[in-house]
Amino acid sequence: MNPFVYGEVTPVAAFVDREAELDRLAGDLAAGQKVFLISPRRYGKSSLVAQAMRALTRRGLLTVEVTVSSYSSYVAFLEGYARALVASEARFDRLTAWLKELFTAVRPEVRIEGDTAGRGGVSLSFPSVRTARDEARLAAEVFALPARVAATRGRRLAVALDEFQAIGGFDGGQVEHALRAAVQTQRDVGYVFAGSEPTLMERMLGRRRPFYKAGPVMRLGRIPPDRFAEFIEGRFRRTGFKPEPGLGAAVVDLAGNLPYDVQRLAHETWDDVKVAGRRTVGLDDLHATLRRLLGEYDTLFEQTWQGLTLAQRAALRAAVVEDGRGLLASDIRARHRLGGPSTVQASLAALVRHEIVMREGDHYVVVDSLLREWVARTTY
Repeated sequence: MNPFVYGEVTPVAAFVDREAELDRLAGDLAAGQKVFLISPRRYGKSSLVAQAMRALTRRGLLTVEVTVSSYSSYVAFLEGYARALVASEARFDRLTAWLKELFTAVRPEVRIEGDTAGRGGVSLSFPSVRTARDEARLAAEVFALPARVAATRGRRLAVALDEFQAIGGFDGGQVEHALRAAVQTQRDVGYVFAGSEPTLMERMLGRRRPFYKAGPVMRLGRIPPDRFAEFIEGRFRRTGFKPEPGLGAAVVDLAGNLPYDVQRLAHETWDDVKVAGRRTVGLDDLHATLRRLLGEYDTLFEQTWQGLTLAQRAALRAAVVEDGRGLLASDIRARHRLGGPSTVQASLAALVRHEIVMREGDHYVVVDSLLREWVARTTY
């Protein structure tokens, strides 16, 4: 089986590094801390959270995971959150009575459903919620629910709200006040508020926002490249392949040391070499796989490029060629015909909004390393 995983939460076997972050996150959640985890996309945030929750489950804690950005409305989010919380009650014959104890202001509509495999599930909704006042009452009940579940079950609880920055789109920001008021009194419940849009998350933690100094902040950085390279070569060896010297470092470099992209490039290279029936993996194999992927993504990248203004295209190409550094300097602007500083800043801001590039320290990084290579090889 291919040992490299991308496009889904990384299992234990494919998880690399992050031991310190994992121990800290699991320890804080077990202690009832409210942790804010900030990470750019493709850094492995969701996989880290999932690993922490699995570790806490093994310790005997109840765990709940909800992706905020999956919901199209405030009420839908509240229903999904409540559904995830009440699912910890495994005995369906007690569920209805239990829910009557948990919800007092707003009565839920509950259905016990089964799938084709005979497994049961809970359908929980609040059809009577129609007004802003109804929403506020429901939010108060749902946000108080984790502490009540922990007390009823007699076990500590850990809650993961992933893509938490999306909560800012609900209820004009009032949701932050309601949630902060609830969680700050819940001593037996640990929370991780994880977000992949660092700018939005940092704003939510600002001095004038409800979550200011609400708990410790973890900022996920890159995995050390040498550690990542060692991991890649080790996984090839463990599955019967012989990597040539420097293969791991080349994968990390071509993938921009973005965990998702590194795993993707290694995964696809592993598949190609296996299909070819070879046991040695070298740089030629890596570059052949990269060329294949660029061909497969060509139409998508061309659409992305055509959707940009000329100024944005120029800024993107400059970011690729100059490694995202010094893009406002006069010599670089002249070299790439970027126009004035205000034009460059506006173009970069648009590229960030479209999630084509991200700001990382003092430079700009193309979010998708394949797009970076496509721009470098096919545009002028």
